[in-house]
Amino acid sequence: MIKPIDEMLRTWAAELHPPNGVGSAGNASGGSNVIAMLMATRGNLTRSTAGARCPLDRTADIELIVNKHLPPPIERVVRLHYTDYDMSDPMKWEACGCGRTQYYQRLHLAHAAIAEILLRRAA
Repeated sequence: MIKPIDEMLRTWAAELHPPNGVGSAGNASGGSNVIAMLMATRGNLTRSTAGARCPLDRTADIELIVNKHLPPPIERVVRLHYTDYDMSDPMKWEACGCGRTQYYQRLHLAHAAIAEILLRRAA
């Protein structure tokens, strides 16, 4: 795992895919995307007080990368690992149709792909 990417993905999951369907802005729109959060709060975005190291624009970049740039098996692992708060690890492995080793290999591939795409965007 790439630690900075792991932190970004955790922030992405907390901001846009919270466990109880309430975003960091405290809205009930499900926190599905930044625009929905802005609409629900009439343009006043209240950030969480956790002091996230991943800015909101970076969170939107992560959302776009996960949705559009990752192959489906890798995307599935990312979504299960970071946004499914109730499943145990063996259940996640089964849901992805792979074992523990392959699950974590896919997760590492996702981290590497996300890091590469973010570096390309920054250049």
